[in-house]
Amino acid sequence: MSRYRQRLAKAVLGLIVAVYCALGLTYAVQTPRWETPDEPAHYNYVVDIAEKHRLPVLQMGDYPHEYLEEIKAAKFPPHMSIEAIRYESHQPPLYYLLAAVVYKAARSVDAEGQFLALRVLSVFLGSLLLLLCYAIVKEIFPDEEFLALTTTAMVATVPMHIAMSAAVNNDTLAEVILAGIILLCLRHLKSGLSMRQVALLGSLMALALLTKTGIYIPATLSIVFAFAVRARTEGDQSILQQVGVIAGLAMLSAWWFLRNLLTYGDLDLFGWQRHDSVVIGQPTTAQWVSQQGLMQTIRDFFIVSFRSFWAQFGWMGILIDSRLYAFLGLVSIMIGVGFILFLLRAIRDRQLLARFQRWALLLLLLVFVLVAAGHMLYNLKFVQHQGRYLFPALVPIALAFALGLREWADICTRLISHLPLPDRIVDLLPDIVKGTAFALFYVGFLVLDVICLYLFIIPHFQA
Repeated sequence: MSRYRQRLAKAVLGLIVAVYCALGLTYAVQTPRWETPDEPAHYNYVVDIAEKHRLPVLQMGDYPHEYLEEIKAAKFPPHMSIEAIRYESHQPPLYYLLAAVVYKAARSVDAEGQFLALRVLSVFLGSLLLLLCYAIVKEIFPDEEFLALTTTAMVATVPMHIAMSAAVNNDTLAEVILAGIILLCLRHLKSGLSMRQVALLGSLMALALLTKTGIYIPATLSIVFAFAVRARTEGDQSILQQVGVIAGLAMLSAWWFLRNLLTYGDLDLFGWQRHDSVVIGQPTTAQWVSQQGLMQTIRDFFIVSFRSFWAQFGWMGILIDSRLYAFLGLVSIMIGVGFILFLLRAIRDRQLLARFQRWALLLLLLVFVLVAAGHMLYNLKFVQHQGRYLFPALVPIALAFALGLREWADICTRLISHLPLPDRIVDLLPDIVKGTAFALFYVGFLVLDVICLYLFIIPHFQA
């Protein structure tokens, strides 16, 4: 790749990150306090650490269902306290420890400023995710700037992801850590890891265990997959030593699980049993099926998951125009067809992808399947049709999007090349078409982000 192309790619990446930060900060400022899912409970966890210097314990009464519904309906007026909303107290502590540092560092400003500082922290973590996303795709397709930039741009412009990464929660940190683990796993598949990198991978696994239970299985099985494939294909004899280092470092998180055992008892390593006993009033899937019927429940799951993956804001109560959902559905179908065409081409032409690239895409597919399965399994217990639970797999989803878009760009290039064009234009045609496709997608999604904020989110709270 020419030096000019490298500089251009870095400039576009910088633009994507800068625009994301601007959008994220705008969402953070314009969205009223507590008006993203579970934000009061996450905030109270941070305050407990910062002001009471202790980890909270999830107890009966921490999920005041009726009061929560009342305060949400009233749009969290100042006279209604959020103090009793504490049902995230079973979550692993890493994000909250980090957020508590930011909270205390901002103590010179008022409470509103401290709260905003926590949202800014999430936006900063989101910018790190974009850099890791770019690095992941470059690891797999080192000469494909279009794929790397398109994947990163999609992660940066999904409206619901911007909203969630501009809120107080542990989601974005979990995505960052999982992306770091995926990147190191890809490097191990490609060329092996040094012992220093293995130690870094083990440290990231420990951090994952201290961040969010939703990434436990994807992170663990990504490592297992990468090391198993490397041992099988390259005959790596140091696998036992490397896995021992990773496991040993991951054990640094054991104190958290021991603490849960001592606090909650009943072998409740993750606090899930306590959580299930506390969230009285949260609708269960069994109740939903009995009231709505099985087919309606399944239909709701897919429709609401789709909408809330793209754009369903607040506490799931702010929907955008149905025509925009239809547009997003059409885009998803078109890109999905493009991705299927890419897969068919890769199956027919074994030379299209190197062996490492095939294993790398299988690793990302594994992450997506595990995250999607976790979303579906959780919905077998509670009604949580929230597409944001797929965000830990947003990088694989975005890469599939980029591959689908590239396939359509290649098809358009072949069609246009049959026209009577000057040779100079024909030579530049692939770059022109891909650049146009990227610009249309990126600008279109930026417009969607602005529309969601200024035509739907802000007017909802001003009403």
